[in-house]
Amino acid sequence: MDVKAASQTDIQAVLQQMRALRTQAREGVVAAEGMRVADSTHEAATVNGSTSTFGSHLKNAIDTVNQLQKTSSATANGFLTGEHNDLVRVMVDGQKSTLGFQAMVQVRNRMISAYQDIMNMPI
Repeated sequence: MDVKAASQTDIQAVLQQMRALRTQAREGVVAAEGMRVADSTHEAATVNGSTSTFGSHLKNAIDTVNQLQKTSSATANGFLTGEHNDLVRVMVDGQKSTLGFQAMVQVRNRMISAYQDIMNMPI
């Protein structure tokens, strides 16, 4: 397979993943609208019969970004040591890692901002 075909395949795979994430995000918004608070002391919410916490969702997102960074690093090291010569995969993995980290930083910044807004509210 030549480089152009490989890059087209990688691009299509990334686009498919982005579409899947967009669909999941839309479903998450719909599910979030249907949530009801089950226990405010544990921040638990019940959605369609399953119990989950904000903390567990945040931990899963951080673990996913961590895994993307590990994959990117392993792919780059494999390329540098000559285990494989797929530069396109190295670049795509690097971009996935970068985008995931940037998104996580933006979420963190918004959470801090929301916390500060709440703490500054008059009682």
